Amino acid sequence: MTNLVGKKAPSFTLPNEKGERISLSDFAGKKVILYFYPKDMTPGCTTEACDFRDAHADFSDLNAVVVGVSPDPAARHTKFIDKYELPFSLLADEDHEVAEAYGVWQLKKNFGKEYMGIVRSTFLIDEHGTVVNEWRSVRVKDHIAEVLTTLREGAE
Repeated sequence: MTNLVGKKAPSFTLPNEKGERISLSDFAGKKVILYFYPKDMTPGCTTEACDFRDAHADFSDLNAVVVGVSPDPAARHTKFIDKYELPFSLLADEDHEVAEAYGVWQLKKNFGKEYMGIVRSTFLIDEHGTVVNEWRSVRVKDHIAEVLTTLREGAE
């Protein structure tokens, strides 16, 4: 697994929930919290998305945008956003190219089955497109508070 800290973040262009093509370069001049999660509407992913939602104003105050990425199609993202009133975009990485570029598309094991999927991970990208922190194999509990603390420390 590649450590991306200190490196240029892999660039991407993916459709969001509205079908608009969103690129990492669209956020130049802002910090980006890019988080990868396995699937819309599942318990852990819903908790994580709602935690990011609840801290949205704090992230905005720190010149940061939150962007979620999963292999779900845009239409499913729309339902997820509408149901939980998420104030940020979710990008559809259906062919998992971006997940692979960030090293989060990996072999997973669940109930004795092996399959390829997204390992829950978050990347903090600075205003110049450099990865300044990464959290891999994230546990949802307290994760958003950790990301906020790291952002605040960087802002001092």
